[in-house]
Amino acid sequence: MKNKFKKDIITILNNLQYPKIDVNVQTPKQLEHGDLTTNIAMVLAKKAKKSPQEIANEIIKKLEILDDYKSVSLAGPGFINVKINNNKLHDSLTEVFIKDNNYGRHNFGKSKKALVEFVSANPTGPLTVAHGRGAIIGDTISRILEWNGYIVDREYYFNNAGRQMRKLGESVKARYLNNCNIETDFPKEGYQGEYINDISLSFKSKYGDNHINEDEIDVFKNYAESEIFKDIKSTLKTLEIKFDNFFNEDDLYKNNSIEKIISDLEKLNLVYKKDGATWFAGTKVKRPVDRVLIKSTGEPTYRLPDMAYHRTKFDRNYDKIIDIFGADHMDAYPDVIEVMNQLNYDTNKIEVLIHQFVTITENNQPIKMSTRKANFTTLQELCDEVGSDVVRYFFIMRSINTHLNFELEIAKDHSDANPIFYLQYAHARICTILKRAKLEKISFDELKDLKNLESNLENQLIVKMINFPEVIKSSFLKMDPQIISNYLEDLAAKFHKYYSKTKIINNNLEITSSRLFLINCLRIVIRNGLSVLGIDAKERM
Repeated sequence: MKNKFKKDIITILNNLQYPKIDVNVQTPKQLEHGDLTTNIAMVLAKKAKKSPQEIANEIIKKLEILDDYKSVSLAGPGFINVKINNNKLHDSLTEVFIKDNNYGRHNFGKSKKALVEFVSANPTGPLTVAHGRGAIIGDTISRILEWNGYIVDREYYFNNAGRQMRKLGESVKARYLNNCNIETDFPKEGYQGEYINDISLSFKSKYGDNHINEDEIDVFKNYAESEIFKDIKSTLKTLEIKFDNFFNEDDLYKNNSIEKIISDLEKLNLVYKKDGATWFAGTKVKRPVDRVLIKSTGEPTYRLPDMAYHRTKFDRNYDKIIDIFGADHMDAYPDVIEVMNQLNYDTNKIEVLIHQFVTITENNQPIKMSTRKANFTTLQELCDEVGSDVVRYFFIMRSINTHLNFELEIAKDHSDANPIFYLQYAHARICTILKRAKLEKISFDELKDLKNLESNLENQLIVKMINFPEVIKSSFLKMDPQIISNYLEDLAAKFHKYYSKTKIINNNLEITSSRLFLINCLRIVIRNGLSVLGIDAKERM
């Protein structure tokens, strides 16, 4: 209904020939003020050179002739408040019940394809909580796209070559030799985690001492990569994240995609040589500085393969391309996108979401994380400790643009202090009531009369519920899962308050049936919202 009210206001403003302006619609904090409100008259006053009250009264006259609104009023300095017609509320609530699993879905992305790249951690160790936020944001954004009609491919981009992977192979080899009772120096800047020793023991179990004189590091590197990817995929499975594609950076070298980027940029006079290195002339295309693409040693910097990789995204004809990056990519991705622009790709298709980092705290002290030094909490360990649903929810319940402090004490708490427990408990509580109703053979599959649901709390729940499709759309337009989590928390809070003040199953069968219909619709909305977030809607707790 928010969207409908907003559209009505925009149509009226156009008919009255007011300047085009963004219309803000809110739910009033005090229910007696109405179901929806807008401050558009006050926003327009200066541009239109009229008083807010004069503008508001013009709009109100037009709203009053529409069937959707029971009442329209002017409040304060120029707020326009409306109460929604009972017939409209009845139909909207019934729509929740009828659409059930599909309630909230949109089809404006129908037949369109989207590619979402996320995680993209190189196979040098287990996924840490630093990777976890990107993983969960990426999967949730994919789900939001699907709920808005898109066909989505989830893609994981990785590099299994280069210096880091050589260090991984050298580290496993050193531990393998140690486990074969052969003393050897551990490589400088090698990976020291216990997982390295576990991999070396697994390698020894499989091959014995057959490789104690092995000089080829790739033997150890390839084995380690395979084992680490098994671990990564296992953690992703715990979080119910499944990728459609795993894209190997090494393929870009094998098929000459890297060379083609340099060649095409040379034709545009956007690369040059300096101090033995190859540079991207970014300042020629309004980038703040030039960047090295190939070092004097002949080794490409990470920008160059990223450019070649992003070209494949465009060449695969996706309608929408989403990149989920950590804050450490903030400086690099604009160069990649600008090169795509210079190569005549439609960069309006691409959207980059940057998430800030995560700090795990225990006893109010942050836990340090470093893959090389093995001083980190793995994502799997966090899931094992607090549960995958909690991890998923905590990683999206704050804006992706803000740093996230993951409080272990709250995450493990089974009380109202834990927002996901509070939310799942609302769904479970509703399921319990509905099961009791079925045992007592009370029907709740039809809403006969909305007059049985006229309390302020019931009206709040109805108005809030029927805004769910708009919430799903808004989360898509803003690419922000937090919009959904905030909505669900507010909805759950309203239900818990309603439950504490209302005897849902009572002696009046007609009122009981209507209230059961109401909370059954509420169950549908909460379940669907949790589904978008990839979280289980528990029926018992």
